Amino acid sequence: MANILVVDDEMGIRELLSEILGDEGHVVSTAEDANQAREVRLAGAPDLVLLDIWMPDTDGVTLLKEWQRDGLLTMPVIMMSGHATIDTAVEATRIGAMNFLEKPISLQKLLKTVQQGLMRGPEHARGTMLAANGRTNGFRENSTEAALQAQSAAYPVGSFASGLMNQAPYLPADNDFRVSFDLPLREARDAFERAYFEHHLLREGGSMTRVAERTGLERTHLYRKLKQLGVEAIKSLKKIG
Repeated sequence: MANILVVDDEMGIRELLSEILGDEGHVVSTAEDANQAREVRLAGAPDLVLLDIWMPDTDGVTLLKEWQRDGLLTMPVIMMSGHATIDTAVEATRIGAMNFLEKPISLQKLLKTVQQGLMRGPEHARGTMLAANGRTNGFRENSTEAALQAQSAAYPVGSFASGLMNQAPYLPADNDFRVSFDLPLREARDAFERAYFEHHLLREGGSMTRVAERTGLERTHLYRKLKQLGVEAIKSLKKIG
């Protein structure tokens, strides 16, 4: 049994998650916005937090940053969203989130992710605090080593966050692209396509004509696809080439 905090501005989602987790024997607290979540956290650290990204007052990523900055990110946090991009998920995991759930959340995925979070909770908290201490103490001789140790502890190989961390900056060597299989299919596909097009843009020196020929797309379709994926570094890629 664990104490779990659910933070979401939608009442239906709060009630549904509370019912599901309650049936699993957990004690569930809820918050409809960041202010209520802050109050619950100050009263005591829950064993795990399910945190929505898009909320009306303060978004979940900003709240996560506050907790990390103030030394309150001592519990595993799982982000939730139906509209977040992979960049948002990457940012959240770098700050200290353990995982990410895409809405609508399946029952099996919810229970599995919560179980993993509770099992890795203490180790993840230590890793997060080590990373925070490394940044606070500045560029000490061992700060880089501490940060690497923290990342390794917080994001074990094969985890969601480990897969995301390995994607940036989306310019992998040939046949070396890696993506976490824990990602929803849509986000995994977008991550692959982004890496694919950025690779060819770099390879062709930013020439849209040659990229279109190599990828088999019409130029108009190619421009539209790049805009959709957020690939906007065409000019800088030309300079690199």
